[in-house]
Amino acid sequence: MARGHQKIQSQAKAAEKQSKLKKQQGHSATDQKKAAQKALVHACVVCKAQMPDPKTYKQHFENKHPKNELPDDLKGI
Repeated sequence: MARGHQKIQSQAKAAEKQSKLKKQQGHSATDQKKAAQKALVHACVVCKAQMPDPKTYKQHFENKHPKNELPDDLKGI
């Protein structure tokens, strides 16, 4: 077994190798966050929560803000 400095070098080399493999797969956390953020296109006018589609936005608005009037863009849905 490796000891001391050799062990540290071995661990660093293994960590670098793993990070390269993850980048090649394209499943990094930043990529996933960017993709998820692109999907959230509707924002609530009251609480600024973000939703992916107008149906979810309407359900959110009816449940979370029942006293407020429904926005014009949601009335047709």
